[in-house]
Amino acid sequence: MPSPQLSNYLRSNRKRLDLSQGEVAFLLGQESSAQVSRYEHSEHIPSLETALAYEVIFKRPLSEIFGGLYQKAEREVADRAKTLGSRADQGVAKRRVAKRAMLAGIADINE
Repeated sequence: MPSPQLSNYLRSNRKRLDLSQGEVAFLLGQESSAQVSRYEHSEHIPSLETALAYEVIFKRPLSEIFGGLYQKAEREVADRAKTLGSRADQGVAKRRVAKRAMLAGIADINE
């Protein structure tokens, strides 16, 4: 299993680019740097639109910028895929086999 990551890497990416919180706030279209601080300290999770703007600013994929959140989502989806895969079969046999293979692939992410 991969080592745990920070919830996000917003501050380190901002520092890497030598940007202030105010400058990032401006690029995000925010009124002040307070919201940027809340995102950096994981007090709030940005909207999808804001997260995508961070991806544009930092030139890094969201799964890297929000590494810890990505790992958490990956674990939760894998667990649900295992549960879904073990449920009673439904549908046509050929589709069932393909669906089981897809779910097994998702469930194996953390193994």
